[in-house]
This record gives sequence, C-alpha cells and structure tokens, in this order.
Amino acid sequence: MENVLSDQILSDSGYAESGAGKILLVACGALAREILAIRDANGWRHMELQCLPAKYHLHPEKIVTAVENLIRERRDMYQKIFVVYADCGTGGLLERKCDELGVEMIEGPHCYSFFEGNSAFAQREEITAFYLTDFLVRQFDAFVWEPMGLDRHPELRDMMFGNYTKLVYQAQTKDESLRKLASECANRLGLQFEYRYTGYGDLEAALRDQA
Repeated sequence: MENVLSDQILSDSGYAESGAGKILLVACGALAREILAIRDANGWRHMELQCLPAKYHLHPEKIVTAVENLIRERRDMYQKIFVVYADCGTGGLLERKCDELGVEMIEGPHCYSFFEGNSAFAQREEITAFYLTDFLVRQFDAFVWEPMGLDRHPELRDMMFGNYTKLVYQAQTKDESLRKLASECANRLGLQFEYRYTGYGDLEAALRDQA
C-alpha cells in the first residue's frame, strides 16, 4: 500500500453511504493506515477517506493547492470536510486556506506533534531529535535516504545529521519488526535510538470530535 500512497491519490469509500451526514477526511497518504484503523475500530461508517500523495511532504508548496482543489471538487457531496494535515511545512498557508474555505483541520505543526500529543510534544523541546513514524520506518529509503541523496553520496550523512543526537521512533503500533527496522535506521544515520510508543495520540481525539 505504501508505494501507492507515495505516488497517487488513495480513496476509500467502503463505508460511506449516500445522503446527509457523510464526512470527507482529506488527509496525507502517510496517515492512511492509521486513519482507517481508527475509523474502522469505531465503526464510523459515515466517514470517507481521500488521501493525497505522501510525497507532497518533499514539496510542501504542493499541499495547499492540492487540498484546496480536492475540497472544491468534493464539498457539495458531503455534509462536512475535515482536513487531516497539520501545518506540514506550509508556513501557515494551509490553515489560512482552510479558514477561507470554511473547513476545519487537525491542530499541530506536524504529525510527530499530534502523534505525541501536541501539548506533550511542545514541552519536550527536542531540537536535536529526528523523528520516524510507522509509515516513515517502512518508507525510510523512499522518504529519507534517497531524497537526501545518501544512497548516492553517503559521505553527506554527517554533514546533514551532524546536529542531531538521536532518532526517536514514535510507534503507532506495537510491532517488533518495525522497532528493529527503526533501530537500523538510527544506525544508518549514526544516531542514538529511542523507542517511544505513542499510539494515535491527538489524531484519534480529533477524529472522534468530528464523528
């Protein structure tokens, strides 16, 4: 599934039915697995998920336009639309666009914050930590190693990560194989490894508020 999420829009309408009460979740593809797990566990059959490519995070300037286009295209089909993107490097532009369009979005600067819990994350002030989620552990090469050119120029590692002290794996699920992969990612980057089980954090609370 991850390769699909990286390159194209993913739509899941398996539960939503026609008529009043439908909610569209416009989300980053990197959150698809978690959103579907939360939705299905709670039986929120009126929610439909539409994901934009996760690789837009490598080009944040694409996020605002893509979200706006999707909202304008779909808004007449739903009672409510909720944007499951944090600021994600848009410099406040996504929040302003959502305000302009009259739709709500999840709070937080990025998913690392709302997975940890925005309040708890802000209190940590971990300015020398590099974060991975379940998705990024699975997609480490595609979203970290290769875009930074480390597959071609591994000698750049110390220059790019020299100011970091540790890699924090924020685990959404208790998966020992992912924990092992995350530890290997830390070794590849020359960083100390810290495992932190966060679960879904503020993401589940935000979806519950919308449901």
